[in-house]
Amino acid sequence: MRIFHNTNYDFLGKRKKFYFVSLAIIVIGFTVLFTTKSIPLGIDFIGGTELQIKFEKDINISELREAMDNAGFAGMEIKTMGSDKDILLRTPLQEEGQVVSDKIQQGIEAKFPDTKFEVLRLDKVGPKIGAELRRNAIFAVLFSLIAILIYLAFRFQFVFAVAAVIALFHDVLITIATIAIFDAIFPNLRLEFNQSMLAAFLTLVGFSSNDTVIVFDRIRENIKLFKNENILDVMNKSVNSTLSRTVITSGTVFLTVLVLFIFGGEVNRSFAFTFGVGIITGTYSSVFVASAIVVDWKERTTALLKDKVAKRSKITTPKVKKVNA
Repeated sequence: MRIFHNTNYDFLGKRKKFYFVSLAIIVIGFTVLFTTKSIPLGIDFIGGTELQIKFEKDINISELREAMDNAGFAGMEIKTMGSDKDILLRTPLQEEGQVVSDKIQQGIEAKFPDTKFEVLRLDKVGPKIGAELRRNAIFAVLFSLIAILIYLAFRFQFVFAVAAVIALFHDVLITIATIAIFDAIFPNLRLEFNQSMLAAFLTLVGFSSNDTVIVFDRIRENIKLFKNENILDVMNKSVNSTLSRTVITSGTVFLTVLVLFIFGGEVNRSFAFTFGVGIITGTYSSVFVASAIVVDWKERTTALLKDKVAKRSKITTPKVKKVNA
């Protein structure tokens, strides 16, 4: 199935404009992140207590928040898990044993005496474990980028590997910036950096690198076929020839993630939003970052080579003296 036939868009001719667009989003997003509102951390990274509770009937979330406020858990994080029966409660409070979870259950029983509920899961994370998870999260992203750099360096020219990893860094930064912007504008989204969001970042790194490899594979083939053509034209041909496959693949995955974002409940929202943004940025960066960097590198290398050849020809060409008759 192809939805784009014989397209001839000049994607890479406009690459410098898109460099500016990417830089602007990153600057705005990180300005919001460091000056206005940072992305809240989940208990996975700061420690706390988490309960997953299933009620026998739908519960009014506002009344449940009021019950938790009365029980001494003001501002507790409460999320639905696809329905108003399945609820996730989180608090940064930690005490010995199950003191915190017992107080939560007592608060619920006092507010909803006629409603039965069952605790499906109880998790406690200490502050030391949270700090260790934060450190491991950073290492996981960095090591995945290094592994991809090594793999692509063996499969393609080194410049292709460097361009792909720069594009992946770009994807991570753009996604973080977008999360910061949307979390500041739409606080009701309740996005937080937790293990599911970390999983989304690692998934988008893999998804983006896969799309970049597909484009680079076609570029490598066309460079051999069109040896005498300008590198910019060859790259544009390659991007246009993979456009249909890119749009279909990314589009279908994005629609699936969009459904998860809308109907998956608050628990899956951080993952779905992060991966959804990553799909868009990953597709975008394969063309306007990774391929664009290769074009700039090749054009600069060609220009430097021509300058060297011109300088050598001037040095080696003997000067002819004019003889007056």
